[in-house]
Amino acid sequence: MCKDRTIIAALVLLLGTAACGPLPVYYRQGAEVSRLQSDELGCEAQSLRDAPVANEIRQHPPVFHPGRKVCSGGSCYFRPGYWVDGGIYTVDVNKPLRLRLEKSCMASKGYQQVALKRCTRRNPAAVAGPQLAPLSEASCAQRNKDGSVSIRTGG
Repeated sequence: MCKDRTIIAALVLLLGTAACGPLPVYYRQGAEVSRLQSDELGCEAQSLRDAPVANEIRQHPPVFHPGRKVCSGGSCYFRPGYWVDGGIYTVDVNKPLRLRLEKSCMASKGYQQVALKRCTRRNPAAVAGPQLAPLSEASCAQRNKDGSVSIRTGG
C-alpha cells in the first residue's frame, strides 16, 4: 500500500515538473498560424504512417528482499525473504523514430523547433495574430485543449 502511494506521489511530481518546463514548438517567422497547424498535422500524420505505434510489453526484473534476524526480549527468529514483482509496462519502440521523422518533415517545410517558456496568467504577452511574429523575451507558448500549441508574442 505504501509503495503505491510513493509511486503516485512520484508521478504527480513528475507531471507537475513537466508542466513547468519549456514547451517545444515549431516556428518560422512570418508563417501563417493556420499554415503552421496544417503543416504540423500533416507531418504528424505522415510520421505516424511511416513509423506506426508498435507497443511492446516489458517487465522490470523482480526484486528479492532477503530475510533478516529479528531479536526481542532475548529471543530471536528469522523473517523469511520475499520477492516483489517488477511490474509490467509498455514501450512504443517506434516513438523516437516517429519524432525524428516529424522534425525532419517540419524542417523540410522551413520550420525549426524552439523551446519557449510556458504562458502564465502573469505573462503580458498578446495573442499572436494570423502570422507568426518575431520571437522576443516576452514570447511564450501554451498547449490548447485540442492538443495544438499557440505562440504568444510581446509585440
